[in-house]
Amino acid sequence: MNASSDRPIGMFDSGFGGLTVARAAIDLLPDEKLIYIGDTARYPYGPKPAKDVRGFAIELATSLVRDFDVKLIVVACNTAASVALGELQRSFAVPVIGVVEPGARALIRQTRNKRVGVIGTTGTIDSGAYDAAVKDAANELGESIDLITIACPGFVEFVERDETSGSAVTELARRLLAPMREAEVDALLLGCTHYPYLRDVIGQVLGSDVRLVDSALVTAITVRQTLADLDLVRVATRGEVVTRDFYSSGDAAHFFNLGRRFLGPELTNAKAWPI
Repeated sequence: MNASSDRPIGMFDSGFGGLTVARAAIDLLPDEKLIYIGDTARYPYGPKPAKDVRGFAIELATSLVRDFDVKLIVVACNTAASVALGELQRSFAVPVIGVVEPGARALIRQTRNKRVGVIGTTGTIDSGAYDAAVKDAANELGESIDLITIACPGFVEFVERDETSGSAVTELARRLLAPMREAEVDALLLGCTHYPYLRDVIGQVLGSDVRLVDSALVTAITVRQTLADLDLVRVATRGEVVTRDFYSSGDAAHFFNLGRRFLGPELTNAKAWPI
């Protein structure tokens, strides 16, 4: 293992949703060190102007490179990835991976009737990033796909309040997802890293015939392949406790308490960012 491969993976999100990507990365790449920043002081990103989100993304990515010397950045936020990924990839020497393209490819592979849907924040859907990514993935795979995209305002707020079940969120899901039912989609991409926490509610509303696609795992697979291609895979020593550090721009204690319920025991600390 060389010195470069020993550096951590960097990851950021507007808050807690990116912990789904962190969970997948920890499971798939258990030897990799991880730095995660949740920008909870400025969440949610979805309703904010694209210019502001791009500024946040550049600030967070700059911190990961400058303050933590990361070897790769994961933009674990659909809104940030949809409006800032290209600029981040041009601005930093390390690889920058988003959640949009891996999710789009996985969505195409799951459909049987060629009618698919994407749900996301207003910012993500309005950006058109998924329209372009699904079109590119369909062309790449030689498929003809009908796509419907819907913004789901309110979902993120329910997750951030840890209200992932119950009549209120279920009724909201029924109202927002009605066009998906009418379009008879058979595969739906959860185009926000918060939405997997609502998987049970969304599945109940849409029915068991609709396959729900979570981009977290396919993003982690993309990270693993990228590290392998660049000879940056880390191998832990025998008995080593791999370090994973989590930062919050908001209330670190709240991030720890809620984030630990989402991520699991690997979230052993939460520190204030900026450091």
